[in-house]
Amino acid sequence: QLQLVESGGGLVQPGGSLRLSCAASGGLTADYYTFGWFRQAPGKEREGVACISTSGGSTNYADSVKGRFTISRDNAKSTVYLQMNGLEAEDTAVYYCAGSRWFGSTCPIWTGPYDYWGQGAQVTVSS
Repeated sequence: QLQLVESGGGLVQPGGSLRLSCAASGGLTADYYTFGWFRQAPGKEREGVACISTSGGSTNYADSVKGRFTISRDNAKSTVYLQMNGLEAEDTAVYYCAGSRWFGSTCPIWTGPYDYWGQGAQVTVSS
């Protein structure tokens, strides 16, 4: 069973940066999984932020974060990252890492294909 643990959340001022990490353990080796980052703000549905294919060669981003966020992975360390720059108040949410055995050419940024979820990390953007 794949287990995911997020870290790196916190409080940051508008325009600042944070890097989230997601450590994977258990299950198959990390390179068998597509990974995604999702977020959920109070009173809103969980939404996709970014995803990355098994090899890291393909990524996909929500329009709201394109040009500001970058997803990456280090399969040797079984870790997935989300570098967030130019943070805005609207980015405030609990951020979740998720894993999937998705093998399509384009990784999905909707929740359906993801079977494994972390516990979430709070990101608060405020002055």
